Amino acid sequence: MSSPAEYYNSLPPISKAYGTICLFATTAYQFGFYDPETIALIYKLVFSHFQLWRLITNFFFLGPFSINFGIRLLMIARYGVQLETGPFQRRTADFLWMIIFGAMSLLVLSAIPWFQSDFLGISMVFMLLYVWSREFPNANINIYGLVTLKAFYLPWAMLALDVIFGSPIMPDLLGIIAGHLYYFLSVLHPLAGGKNRLKTPMWLHKLVASLGIGAPMINHAQPDRATGAAFRGRSYRVGG
Repeated sequence: MSSPAEYYNSLPPISKAYGTICLFATTAYQFGFYDPETIALIYKLVFSHFQLWRLITNFFFLGPFSINFGIRLLMIARYGVQLETGPFQRRTADFLWMIIFGAMSLLVLSAIPWFQSDFLGISMVFMLLYVWSREFPNANINIYGLVTLKAFYLPWAMLALDVIFGSPIMPDLLGIIAGHLYYFLSVLHPLAGGKNRLKTPMWLHKLVASLGIGAPMINHAQPDRATGAAFRGRSYRVGG
């Protein structure tokens, strides 16, 4: 792209919207426009004071400006965008459904005391990373110019780095769990002959169409049921 504006405009709608909101949320926090506690996921306040916005707003805070914040934002810009323009190309509603399912899974997991987390933005980013690693398992990834590994192992490598640098690992683990749950139900289970339990509801297709976001859907992409797809990722037959 010849300019940052052209690059930004070229981004697919869902990843662009999520990354932009996360950036604005952190920028507003840095300028003191709000206290993070007002958007944190605190179930006691959700149920006793009906502060339902906390179920959504907590996903948009990735922490203050820092190297870690930059890395998480770049993960959205790379892995989220590659998912939306690759396996989910022309399937905007399906990509949005994956995000919604991931958010609901993370909310349920966070309700378990041992998994409790006030902000699930990092977990959502790690979910995107995990699903990307399953869709592009054989891509070569270079980490800080030191180690080259297959994309299949990238989520675990990032988790190990957080352990080494003393960052909390619970958000990473939650994202991996939610990502695996989605991938198992939507890809691995159907490939094994089971029924796809995560079919995108028609109301979401209609909503995406009414908003005019993403490319018009011509035909639902179907996973290739070749053997070994659990590690190779899946390929797609378009326009069949």
